[in-house]
Amino acid sequence: MPKIAKELRALDISRLGESGHHPVGGVVGLYLYITPNGAKSWVLRTMIAGKRRHMGLGAYPTVPLAQAREKARQARDEIINGNDPIAQRKQAKSLLQAQQATEITFAQAAQSYIDAHSDGWKNPKHRAQWTSTLETYVFPVMGKLMVKDVAQTHVLQVLEPIWKTKTETATRIRGRMESVLDWATVRHYRDGDNPARWKGHLDKLLAPPTRIQKVIHHKAIEIDNMPTFMAELRKREGIAPRALELAIYCAARSGEVRGSTWDEVDFDKQIWVIPAERMKAGSEHRVPLSRQCIDLLKKIPRLVDCPYIFPSTKSGMLSDMALLAVMRRMEVDAVPHGFRSTFRDWAGEKTNYPRDVAEQALAHTLTNKVEAAYRRGDALEKRRQMMQDWADFCHAPLKGSRPIQEAFLSTLP
Repeated sequence: MPKIAKELRALDISRLGESGHHPVGGVVGLYLYITPNGAKSWVLRTMIAGKRRHMGLGAYPTVPLAQAREKARQARDEIINGNDPIAQRKQAKSLLQAQQATEITFAQAAQSYIDAHSDGWKNPKHRAQWTSTLETYVFPVMGKLMVKDVAQTHVLQVLEPIWKTKTETATRIRGRMESVLDWATVRHYRDGDNPARWKGHLDKLLAPPTRIQKVIHHKAIEIDNMPTFMAELRKREGIAPRALELAIYCAARSGEVRGSTWDEVDFDKQIWVIPAERMKAGSEHRVPLSRQCIDLLKKIPRLVDCPYIFPSTKSGMLSDMALLAVMRRMEVDAVPHGFRSTFRDWAGEKTNYPRDVAEQALAHTLTNKVEAAYRRGDALEKRRQMMQDWADFCHAPLKGSRPIQEAFLSTLP
């Protein structure tokens, strides 16, 4: 039978100062442990399943004497009933740590998703756009909310105020919320269905974007005014006017031209090969170069240690506003991207070239999946003659063209 220690009072406990284990009585096995530096804590010495165990009951004086005795009695009762309070405490701590590890906010989940995927995004601006839209529209509603608690109510609270007024932005935000929540589900931060999914869920609560979004076409020069515009453009000096000129001849996007490098051009084969990572559709695009393109490129000086065909003043890539600035100085109310529309109108209204050849010239992805699956080539030689005809049309003699300041199409409803 264990020796019964003298039952100490609270005053006695306060006076103890010698390091070591001091029995305090009242409960068998209850001790006050004092470290060499004077720190005090409660310890219950007991036997559990035939093994000597020491169970901490808290620090003194945070846990006073009366509370320490009560904790010791409860622990001994658990042991008598066949339980292991130390093992139970460890299990509870482990469960708490596991729960805490899965509790992250939506903002933290979004940041983790961006960090995990941004290296694969071909456009460096994509990360900034993700961050900007989430910070502006989503985080004020659910940024501090645990991602496991995000529900349909929160998603609608984000989308409904902008669904009809900023439809395109709202559509992108919905997709981004869905991606973040899917990521959180796969990483076991949440369970259940994704409240931001569209098909079979939000499509029952919100109007389809195609029915409420106004289609705004890029303002473009009218077909018959292209010779006049090109004649005026060729009079302009500088790198930006030449970049715009090449973009028009090739029906290319502004970014494709501004980022073009000399090693992408094969003068012998008269081809400009734009690598997949610089294309919107993510596929390599070959552009047949007309005689006008070749002449233009040969007249552009090459800068030492600069890969760009149309470099900025600091030998970097031209600003995305450079080509638009040229048109503004010409006092033409249109945008560079609009020339792709002008080219498409020319191909459809002034020529007999097949639709798919014109679409390939614009590097458009076929919406018909069956047609896309069977298309293997890029009709380069067919496009070569078409692009030469387009360049020749742009150089046609001027006959009754309207002033270029009036030569743009109105925005369609």
